[in-house]
Amino acid sequence: MIVVRVVQRGDVDALMRLAQETGPGLTTFKPDREALAARVERARRTMEDKAAPHEAGYFFVMEDTQTGDVAGVCGIETAVGLQQPFYNYRVSTVVHTSQDLGIWTRMRALNISHDLTGYAEVCSLFLSPRYRTSGVGGLLSRSRFMFLAQFRERFPQRLCAELRGHFDEQGMSPFWRAVGSHFYQIDFNAADYLSSHGRKAFLAELMPRYPVYVELLPKEAQQCVGLTHSDTIPARRMLEAEGLRYENHVDIFDAGPVLECYISDLRTVRESVVVPVEIADVRAGAPQDAPRSMVSNTSLGDFRVGVAAGVPQDGVFRMHALEASALGVKSGDPVRVLPLKHKQGWS
Repeated sequence: MIVVRVVQRGDVDALMRLAQETGPGLTTFKPDREALAARVERARRTMEDKAAPHEAGYFFVMEDTQTGDVAGVCGIETAVGLQQPFYNYRVSTVVHTSQDLGIWTRMRALNISHDLTGYAEVCSLFLSPRYRTSGVGGLLSRSRFMFLAQFRERFPQRLCAELRGHFDEQGMSPFWRAVGSHFYQIDFNAADYLSSHGRKAFLAELMPRYPVYVELLPKEAQQCVGLTHSDTIPARRMLEAEGLRYENHVDIFDAGPVLECYISDLRTVRESVVVPVEIADVRAGAPQDAPRSMVSNTSLGDFRVGVAAGVPQDGVFRMHALEASALGVKSGDPVRVLPLKHKQGWS
């Protein structure tokens, strides 16, 4: 069974092997043993309530329980911007009028914003190409919402997700070329790496002091504002199906959209239910068209979530003993269940 679970201190070697598969571009998950060990330790301290508010964050791994292979990672930051500023551009509208000339213009302006300070953030999503088959990526991404639903009291009211912006055929960001490169005088990857590793002083020192008028930028840069990278479109659709929306905030480097919502409005928070498990004599390999659900245990320190056949019936969720074992539950234990909807691509 494929499950997503909270990271353990013994996962560092497996994470190092997985990080070798990422290639360039994923600055928050590099094959750096020291950084990975620190990330794991921070997540464990968070679950033990030993992390300071500004450093609290959760980290999850996807594991094939039959082989022990670690296939992916994802994370949740509890509250961004409490120590290091969390910068975005807010896209606003500026109107200019002249009654004498009979001219009325409407333009977009980018203003440096701290609006999302204190939001939780879903982040650090990576799935090995070896496991990119139907449903696996959805489980990895949506597992975080099951955790948010189960441990709602550990998070603030609002949630955000920064999505990668548009890059051209040469692998360059037209927006960075038109804006950021002139202010920061380093390449995109260097700026992104420094920012993602907490070294953000250069942003405050060098970023534009005044609004950037979008219509004064080259056409290709204008079109980037709020545009999602082609590889990230499926992830955006998943997040929007969950309830996140673009609310006119974009990334300061590539102008990729930032999605946000109230955590209480997430589909998983609204529709999942907690019911007891009943171990039933059912086959683990149910037909593809059979109803399926995301199912998690309710343990903080050993949280696990996977997809199992069935939906809650008569106030219980019946599952096969092998599936129950993979999730670390036994008969009578509570589980959180979210029935999947085939027509929305949830299976």
